[in-house]
Amino acid sequence: MILNILTTGIYLGSYKFMSYMSRATFDPTTGSLLDAGTDLNMEHGMAEHLKDMILLTAIVHVLTLSTNYFWFLLLLAPSRAFYMLWVNIIAPWVFAEPPEVDEKKTKKAERRMKRR
Repeated sequence: MILNILTTGIYLGSYKFMSYMSRATFDPTTGSLLDAGTDLNMEHGMAEHLKDMILLTAIVHVLTLSTNYFWFLLLLAPSRAFYMLWVNIIAPWVFAEPPEVDEKKTKKAERRMKRR
């Protein structure tokens, strides 16, 4: 029961966020279009991840009709989020090569240290 409520919340949250993203904004005085909203079919965008969540929860809902063990497939969502966080943010930051040391700056810093 709790997992059904969770997946329904995922459906509703994803739908509301996608409708918010794609909403057009108009100028209140002239009625002209200010922003057309975000294209939901854009690759590598937030809408793509929301559609993936909707697909995952729909597939899990159908598969859990046969056995409750398919609820464990919902753990794919946080594991994918961690993978994307690792690949795009953490790993490039951790494994980045240190900046090149300029000899001129090194000598200048050594001279400053000798003065003190």
